[in-house]
Amino acid sequence: MAKNLEIPFLLDFYGEMLTQKQHDFLIYYYEEDLSLSEIAENEGITRQGVRDSIKRAEAQLFDMEERLGLAKRFNEMKEGIDEIVKCAEIINEYNLNHTLSMEVNDCVARIKTLASFLKEG
Repeated sequence: MAKNLEIPFLLDFYGEMLTQKQHDFLIYYYEEDLSLSEIAENEGITRQGVRDSIKRAEAQLFDMEERLGLAKRFNEMKEGIDEIVKCAEIINEYNLNHTLSMEVNDCVARIKTLASFLKEG
């Protein structure tokens, strides 16, 4: 079973909506890098049972993302913040080379600070 690198990202957004077992199995498989056999042995179920549970959980995560789009929106906002920072840097460079306005310099610093805060949050 090939590991989908998108699953851990979706798990951050929608993991609490899964059953506890599904959530645990995805954590074991994707974050702790346990094999299906290792998970099955630890949980006292068959390897096929683990695989089926993981497949159902993955399908649910993709379905939730398709319906709600939270992960996509998060990525779009992150890209938008990066673009804002780039524009602020261009403004700052122009200000340094042409007008040397302290107000513009302060605004650029504030934009970068806010962008950094939003990106971390």
